[in-house]
Amino acid sequence: MRSAGILLSFTSLPSPYGIGTMGKDARDFVDFLAEAGQTFWQILPIGPTGYGNSPYQALSSYAGNPYLIDLDELVRDGLLKKSEITSVKWEKKPDHVDYGILYNERYKVLRKAADRLPLIHPQEYIDFIQKENSWLKDYAVFMAIKNDQKGKPWTQWPENLRRHEYEAVRNEAERLKEEVLFQERMQYLFFKQYYALKKYANAKGIQIIGDLPYYIASDSADVWAHPEHFEMDGDHRMTFVSGMAPDGGNPGGQKWGNPLIAWDRLRNDGYSWWISRVEFQTRLYDALRIDHFQGYASYYAVPAEDPDASRGHWRKGPGVEVFRRMEEKIGKRQLILEDLGILTQELKDLVKESTFPGMRIMQYAFDPNDPGSYYMPFQYIQNSVVYTGTHDNDTLSGWKTDKNNKGRIDRCKAYLNISSDKDFTWGVLSAVYGTVSDLAIVQMQDLLELGSEARMNDPSGKTPAWTWRCLPGSFDKKLSAKLKEKMLLYCRNNWRAVTDPVKE
Repeated sequence: MRSAGILLSFTSLPSPYGIGTMGKDARDFVDFLAEAGQTFWQILPIGPTGYGNSPYQALSSYAGNPYLIDLDELVRDGLLKKSEITSVKWEKKPDHVDYGILYNERYKVLRKAADRLPLIHPQEYIDFIQKENSWLKDYAVFMAIKNDQKGKPWTQWPENLRRHEYEAVRNEAERLKEEVLFQERMQYLFFKQYYALKKYANAKGIQIIGDLPYYIASDSADVWAHPEHFEMDGDHRMTFVSGMAPDGGNPGGQKWGNPLIAWDRLRNDGYSWWISRVEFQTRLYDALRIDHFQGYASYYAVPAEDPDASRGHWRKGPGVEVFRRMEEKIGKRQLILEDLGILTQELKDLVKESTFPGMRIMQYAFDPNDPGSYYMPFQYIQNSVVYTGTHDNDTLSGWKTDKNNKGRIDRCKAYLNISSDKDFTWGVLSAVYGTVSDLAIVQMQDLLELGSEARMNDPSGKTPAWTWRCLPGSFDKKLSAKLKEKMLLYCRNNWRAVTDPVKE
């Protein structure tokens, strides 16, 4: 069916408390989506972030980010007083997150809420602890020790803790039991609010698209507690790490530093660990974006001790087999494949064999040196998801004004018959909605016609990342009405043709 959605991180929602949360402003955005004829809300990963604040380098691939817990909801539940949250200056600028303020202030408030949870826990709390036991205890102990170690990565902890020796970890968990309890309670509050929001969204006809990172952060509970799932030696040290091969512009390549998944070992038990990750994520979300799908075809391995990626090598990924095993164990899931990057024939064949939709990025089209580019709109197929851009791209307005893009922008205007700059953003949006792709996703920044100041992430690291937020009043009736007109015009209101064209 033809449908549409908006990409907006939870962190980017408006809020008086410094960062978007899962409270009223999130429900207001759901209402906006419904009024605008949308079907999907795509978000970024919601795990707890560490140094750098990237949602793709979370401290756990299961836990939720406590920053996203809505404080007003805690007041409503009797766990906080209003004065305790209004007395803090949560932000310097209302359109950007200040993670330094959050780091210094948020947990002070959350600890008060945790302390006021009933000593005799309600059954739903007990049920949550039991249901999530497979990851929750490891995460809570990991965070308790990490905080006790002044935030150091686990690779710098005392040897017996670094190596996750049973007696040492058990003794430390007992010594830090109050902190372990706090971490468990934060996860209970997080998921209580998340599932309430998801229930609200689904009741309004809105589905949530989550995001499954390919790589796990090296400083995470997953790697510390379960090194057997990664390429680690007997001393719990990484042997090879993630990266990208050298090219003409970068002879040293890129050394990303994530531990590599031990695909050969996982294959022996039917990929149970990876499948459990997907199963957990598909409990959270209605659909799931599979990040860095390239890695399932092939991935680049860099010796961990090397200073750069020049001595790395390519390895074959698990291929379609891992998705077949997934379907056998947990059934078919609604997945979107992030098949961007190096578009090898191997990758294209894997996407086609998987039967899941890949991604098309409108900003990647209109290259003057490649008139028949894979990303040109006439190349799209029905079984795909079209985007204006991803979280790693500039906004449409920023893309247009970047002088390095002049040739591409000129060709874009000519191809789409856009005659004036003031019509550029909505001209491109209309082109996205008019493509043959089943699903069209646009960034909220583009609907608001914002410039590069609203860019979510710049992989080059030239600008601050993960900080942009909507201002209050962004989800207005005029915009939702305009968007709904586009949905009706381009049949994006869950329309299905009487005779669907054959999907490639």
